[in-house]
Amino acid sequence: MPSLRDIKRRISSVKSTQKITRAMKMVAAAKLRRAQEAILRTRPYAYHMRDLVNSLALRSERDMHPLLRPGGGGKIGIIVVTADRGLCGAFNSNIVNEAMRVLKERFSGREIELSVVGRKGVDALRRRPCTIRATHLGIFDRDAMRAAAEIIDNVIADYAKGETDGVYCIYNEFKSAIQQRVTLERLLPFEPAEPQDGAVIDYVYEPSAGAVFDALLTKHLQVQMHRVLYESAASEHGARMTAMDAATENAADVIDRLTLFYNRARQDAITKELIEVVSGAEAL
Repeated sequence: MPSLRDIKRRISSVKSTQKITRAMKMVAAAKLRRAQEAILRTRPYAYHMRDLVNSLALRSERDMHPLLRPGGGGKIGIIVVTADRGLCGAFNSNIVNEAMRVLKERFSGREIELSVVGRKGVDALRRRPCTIRATHLGIFDRDAMRAAAEIIDNVIADYAKGETDGVYCIYNEFKSAIQQRVTLERLLPFEPAEPQDGAVIDYVYEPSAGAVFDALLTKHLQVQMHRVLYESAASEHGARMTAMDAATENAADVIDRLTLFYNRARQDAITKELIEVVSGAEAL
């Protein structure tokens, strides 16, 4: 049985841990508020950009631009977006598990190369049977739009050369502070959705349709990647806030149990001392 000093020392240690988890929860909540505001500003622009590119692609031939044509390389590229830091519950493990599931079930037998964003994803996937082509660390500490452009430029270069047959992205889509959904989204080739009203009116392009598509498709992919990074950042802060809140509550439960155990042990020690005093007095 541990001594009273050991129990007291353990209570003090758990209280210190509780202070840390409570502080981390407050920091995550503050970062989540800013990240949530950023994603709410980014989503409308990204969705309108998607609708614009979709509208233009419906009016053009698939062979007009390399990013509209299906790739011929037979290789699949997947961008896996994780976090650089841990202590956020199952945030990173869910992404890694989904990536491995996609590799085994959806693209079984295909050659797949991964571009991994985030230190936690890189560390986890290096121990898995997969091929990592590129890694991006410290993305969330830099300008998000510039980081998105850096990732997309590499993807577009490989696809335009015909080295990849399709490009997908796996990330956590932000739903709320307590809910994130693992999402698999295709980036390339871009396949336009049919209009609901069925009406397709062509445009007059200046300087040319190819120049317009070259600028808009690249910009569209950068904007969508920018949105994905914001989605992942907001989801990470939400997951960390939830995890630290649960850790703080668990620490309070542990402190209550240890305090009760300490009081019982202290009472037993006092009772034992009283019995020894009474027994000694009777012996005299």
